[in-house]
Amino acid sequence: MESPHTPVSRRDFFSRTRDGVFGAALTSLLCQDFFGSDALANEEHAPIKVHDLKAKPTHHPAKAKSVIHLFMNGGPSQMDLFDPKPVLNKMDGKPFPGSKEEIGNFSTAEVGVMMGGQYGFNRHGESGLWMADVLPETAKQIDDICFINSMWTDHPNHDNALYKIQSGRLFMGYPTLGAWTTYGLGTENQNLPAYVVLTDPLGPPKNGTRNWTSGFLPPLYQGTPFRPTGSPILNLKPQFDQSASVTDAATRLLNQLDEIHRHERPHTPQLDARIASYGLAGRMQLTASEALDLSRETKETQEMYGIGDDITDSYGKRCLLARRLVERGVRFVQLFLEEQPWDSHVDLGPNHRRICERTDRPVAALLKDLKQRGLLEDTLVIWGGEFGRTPTSQKSGDLYTGRDHNMQAFTSWMAGGGVKGGMAYGQTDEFGHAVVENPVSVHDFHATILHLLGLHHHKLFITRSGLEERLTGLHPPRVVEEILA
Repeated sequence: MESPHTPVSRRDFFSRTRDGVFGAALTSLLCQDFFGSDALANEEHAPIKVHDLKAKPTHHPAKAKSVIHLFMNGGPSQMDLFDPKPVLNKMDGKPFPGSKEEIGNFSTAEVGVMMGGQYGFNRHGESGLWMADVLPETAKQIDDICFINSMWTDHPNHDNALYKIQSGRLFMGYPTLGAWTTYGLGTENQNLPAYVVLTDPLGPPKNGTRNWTSGFLPPLYQGTPFRPTGSPILNLKPQFDQSASVTDAATRLLNQLDEIHRHERPHTPQLDARIASYGLAGRMQLTASEALDLSRETKETQEMYGIGDDITDSYGKRCLLARRLVERGVRFVQLFLEEQPWDSHVDLGPNHRRICERTDRPVAALLKDLKQRGLLEDTLVIWGGEFGRTPTSQKSGDLYTGRDHNMQAFTSWMAGGGVKGGMAYGQTDEFGHAVVENPVSVHDFHATILHLLGLHHHKLFITRSGLEERLTGLHPPRVVEEILA
């Protein structure tokens, strides 16, 4: 064994010093990668950033306080529902007037002939905007709706296009719009989740939980899925009754113990999220049952949403629950359908009709209900999918009765929350195939939503590995000012 007084050679000294420098450098890099901070040598003197869901100030005055996102997974057909094309109808059955490559997706070998619109169209409301006759109830609310007919995206495959519309990136692992919203604003009700996801009893959407992930944001900001059947949340009723004073004392003690535990383990976002989740669970036992109880609504209201009707019951319940949640201060509510119901590669006519029958009445009831309660002014309702459909038919077996994916143009709409109603923005070509006027990228779309919520897309970021990460990426997007009220 080497004596503590044994002289150290110059070579040994520099060798040991080198190892120490490498170790310090590695520590610094690991701290930046995992914690978004510098090396932790002085962390006992540095403030510990605690992420929470308390309401936060906006960057500028907000028009919307909350969002209800009616996500239509699969790619609804813009020219069949919202953007009628008489020229396309006249060319029904004729060859596409251009090369197959212009269609812009990966299945050009299956391109058939031009396919006219599948439904009749009529003008509605004082605005005289067009809507297909398979959406008769939504058409009655058309003067509160702003159509964006010039949306476009970057990829014709579902997975990547879903990542893009949800998180602004084409790949998994990035925070979604709902997560960024709650990160920037928190929530006004600490007794309910800030970001609620309402899935379909028929199954989860494509990409599953990645549609509402917090990505590299602290997990506190991810979406909270409610059960699609039965009670949305289990175990809301306490196992035994006790007085309020005992409950308060126990809660205070648990909070103190949590803070001690947290302070001893800084920079652990998973721990912050777990503590917050347990605390929320306790508070929800006292308040959530009332918020989730649809039987408290009048019979007239339930019928308006289509509750009790076999076709509209499921989506109607979720739309009504969404209204009750934002009414109680929940920041972001997202409704999904099953895997890919709008993905009509075959039999588009009957396919889209069935989905419209399921969703039209509940969506219209949601808009009407929010408006009559004075909630539409500060609730932003968003309807849309990940991309649109092609003007050509697509071969499926020996049939040419559906449309393929189209990333070059699709329609989304917004209502309430500071958006102009009775307006159609942007133009596509005479076939509805590509945007020709006022294009709106996904990043533009996200920047506009954030703007309505009082958040500036450039100021909303988190530092990760030395890079300021944003929902809207590195290239400056454009807030679509023309649609703002």
